[in-house]
Amino acid sequence: MTDTKEIQVKEKQEVRTPAEQIKPGPVFSPDVDIFENAHEIVMLADMPGVRSNDLNIDLRENTLTIAGEALPFEGKEEEDIVIEYEIGRFVRQFSLSEVIDQSRIEAKLADGVLRLTLPKVEKAAPRKITVKAA
Repeated sequence: MTDTKEIQVKEKQEVRTPAEQIKPGPVFSPDVDIFENAHEIVMLADMPGVRSNDLNIDLRENTLTIAGEALPFEGKEEEDIVIEYEIGRFVRQFSLSEVIDQSRIEAKLADGVLRLTLPKVEKAAPRKITVKAA
């Protein structure tokens, strides 16, 4: 007997905010996977359709904000026939602790996935303390 699992597609989740929006259109919360090892925390954010020049990553007062915009793919001379891919803005915020070395955070965007690497602060290296005779 083989073990089969159904793959379920998660629809984009539009963010409902009490704040007034300056730009019309939907705002989505990107899905994010977070994992860590001894040296860093890595975040993978799904932001399909967002190009690097339409992406803004801001760090203020220990809050990391990811914001990007997916623009229409069709050209000016093309006419829409079927549109299943929703365009709009992506926004998500994270609170960072003192464990993160904020000056060394790196970001890479490839194939609609943003990879943020958040290095942990260097701990004091363990060392043996020599006792001197008085």
